[in-house]
Amino acid sequence: MNAAFLSGGMPGLIAPALAAGLLVAATHVPLGREVLKRGIVFLDLAVAQIAGLGAVAAGALFGWDGFGAQAAAFVCALVAALLFARLEKKGQTVQEAFIGCAFVMAASLAILVFAGDPHGGEEISNLMAGQILWVGWAHIGFALLVYTPIAAILLFHPGTARRFFYPLFAASITLSVQMVGVYLVFASLILPALASAELEGRRGLAAGYLTAFIAVAGGLVFSVLTDLPSGPVVVCAYAVSALLCKTVFAKIRALQ
Repeated sequence: MNAAFLSGGMPGLIAPALAAGLLVAATHVPLGREVLKRGIVFLDLAVAQIAGLGAVAAGALFGWDGFGAQAAAFVCALVAALLFARLEKKGQTVQEAFIGCAFVMAASLAILVFAGDPHGGEEISNLMAGQILWVGWAHIGFALLVYTPIAAILLFHPGTARRFFYPLFAASITLSVQMVGVYLVFASLILPALASAELEGRRGLAAGYLTAFIAVAGGLVFSVLTDLPSGPVVVCAYAVSALLCKTVFAKIRALQ
């Protein structure tokens, strides 16, 4: 891949992955800030894992792919999200405990689904770490149709977004986990939210988007230059970007 970079092929190589990463961030930054406010940090891990389980189970057990797998993933994610919404009334401790148990169960079931598959280890790895560098433009076009109305509600109708938080969350996560994997879904939701937690309103959103852009662009370039797996590299880049941005934001606030 270094040769592709030196020969000028880098933009064409990472452009679809960059578009996918930024599309994911378009909904995940505001969703992540809401997750942090509600104190349900592991909701995204559980729903992402359950959506992924729905997709891989549909393929492994019924031979479904494409729209069928997407539909199965969405139904699983939506049912889980609505269940977690009902548990909100039981208190945060009980809700978080159920969320943690759901994640462990979904992860274990995914392993069992591929227990007899010689390529099962690779499938599990793809589910968790994703294959962002190999996302195609067709997939991105479909994602754009789904993410655009979700992002519009989150950004311009915050009251509606809070009322329908769990269904919006399930719809966004369903697509995200199949494009970028469970780990990157978690990183893109929580790390920009942590970096911008002390900023309110539009400033907080802008800070979160800046954190995400630096992470996705920097992580993809570093992945191509080093031939390291792109998903885990971008996850680590999110951590570095969040730390740097949070430090810079704190210094700017101190000077004001």
